[in-house]
Parts: sequence; C-alpha cells; structure tokens
Amino acid sequence: MNQTTLICGSLAIDTIMQFGGRFGDTLLADQLHKVNVSFLVPTMRTEFGGCSGNIAYTLKMLGGDPRIVGVMGQDSGPYLERLRQFGIATDNILIKQDAYTAQCFVTADADNNQINAFHPGAMSFAHENPVAKAGPARVAIISPDGHEGMLKHAADLAALGIPFMFDPGQQLPMFSGEQLIDFIDKATYVSCNDYEIELLMDRTGLTLPDMASRLEALIVTRGDKGSEIYTKGQRIEIPAVQAEAVLDPTGCGDAYRAGLLFGITRDWSWETTGRLASLLGAIKIARKGAQNHLMTAAEIADRFEAAFGYRY
Repeated sequence: MNQTTLICGSLAIDTIMQFGGRFGDTLLADQLHKVNVSFLVPTMRTEFGGCSGNIAYTLKMLGGDPRIVGVMGQDSGPYLERLRQFGIATDNILIKQDAYTAQCFVTADADNNQINAFHPGAMSFAHENPVAKAGPARVAIISPDGHEGMLKHAADLAALGIPFMFDPGQQLPMFSGEQLIDFIDKATYVSCNDYEIELLMDRTGLTLPDMASRLEALIVTRGDKGSEIYTKGQRIEIPAVQAEAVLDPTGCGDAYRAGLLFGITRDWSWETTGRLASLLGAIKIARKGAQNHLMTAAEIADRFEAAFGYRY
C-alpha cells in the first residue's frame, strides 16, 4: 500500500540572535519615526525550518515516507544535505538559483520581546513546482507557502484525486473568504489552531459544524488544553500530553501534523491518530528549534504507551 505523503510548504532558515539588554532601554518612544539603532548580539544560532521541512522531519522519524514539494534558493546546499542525511527525498524540491531560501532573522531581548524580519525568497515561486511531478501518494498536505503555490497545489491535488490536508497557518489572512471556502471544499481534512479557526470562521462565514460537514475531519488544536477532531458528526477530544520541559513552541504544530499524516497513511482511528499527534507536540516543545527532537520510532511508541496505556 502506498504510504507516501506529499508535503507542500515552505523551507526556511531561521537565524536567531540574543540581545542581552532590553529594547525599551534603547528605543525611544517619541523618536520611532527616525530609528537608527544597532543591537549587540553575543549569541547567534541557525535553525533549519519551514513548515514542510519540519513536518517531513518528524514524519520520517516516525517511519513515514515524506516527499517534500517546496522551493529553495542558491544557498540550499546545507539544508539539502541535512534532509538527505535523514533519508528524506529531495527530488521534488525546486532550486531557484536567482533567489535565496526563505529566511527569518529574529532578534530577542532579555524580556523575550522580538524584532523579526522575514524574507520569503524562493518560497514565492512555489507555484512553479507542480505536485504532479512528485508521483502518486496516499495523502498530501498544503501547509503555509507562497500564496500562488498554495492555490495551485490545491487545484492540482484535487485534479489528481489525491486527498489532502489544508493547513493555512500564518498564511490564512492572505486569502479571501471565497478562496478559503474553495480550499475547504477541495480538501479532505483541515487543521487549524484555536486562533486560526476563529479567523477561518470569520472569513468564510462558516460555523464549525458547517466546515466539518464538508470534510472527512476538521482538527482544532488548543495548546495545553489539547485538541478536538470533528468527524462524521462526532467531536473527539484529544488530551494534551505533559511535556518534559517547555522550551520552545516553534514547530510544535508541524510535529502535531506529522502525527496526523502518519495515522492517516496507516488508516488508524482518529482517537489514536490524534493522541500520537498530541504526543509529538509535547516531544517537540521540550527541545529548542523545530528539528532538534530526535527519537527512534520504537522510543516514540514506548512514550505513547506510557501516556495512553496501549501501543499503536
């Protein structure tokens, strides 16, 4: 049985810098119209990220078969090598030599306030990378990516008859209500966090039951309050899993979605699929960075049994 998962979404590099002081001590409220400041950042780290990279990383760790459909730029070498080291297929990553890979530059101060700059770069060309070239798949996901690319991938996946999960994430505000309804009608599953689902309802005019009735499953995550899966007229509550530590929420949603996709490719019940997703979010949050949690599939299964009292 084909268990390949096509993962459409961004590939990005995050550069995270730490300023030892407080922005408020340097930025003068009455002089913000002519800012010219420099922050000394003694520590800096680079993290590999982007939604498709993050989802593929955790899905591969589970023993899944992820195939990324994304775009990178002229600086793609180290990230591509990392993906290959983890055994993640890179054949369907388009390289734009006249662009840079999407990058986020984050400067945080002592109070954890942040000043961010995001350069979409190669991500903006996602529409030039057709999903049909990636071959047959059991399921796909459209995660945050270039605006045109998300629209095209949805149309192409629907035409190919490949069921897909729509995960709009931070790109949700970029779409009109009509476009979002079209995504929902083409998708088999929709996954949002608690803020995104409120925005989705506001933009589309659809209620939760309205949306769920158009889908095989609607998944709503609510952080430490767990998550909910609406399917076939039922509402399934998924409990949150206690994390060993709460260090960095970056990428937790992507780890959760990897669990959903893994369960879908195995035809598991939504109760077990959602619980695995919840566990993966807890595993990820205990590590800094979106791709630094590392466990074997057997270790994850053991953690699942410890949390829920049975093995999947």
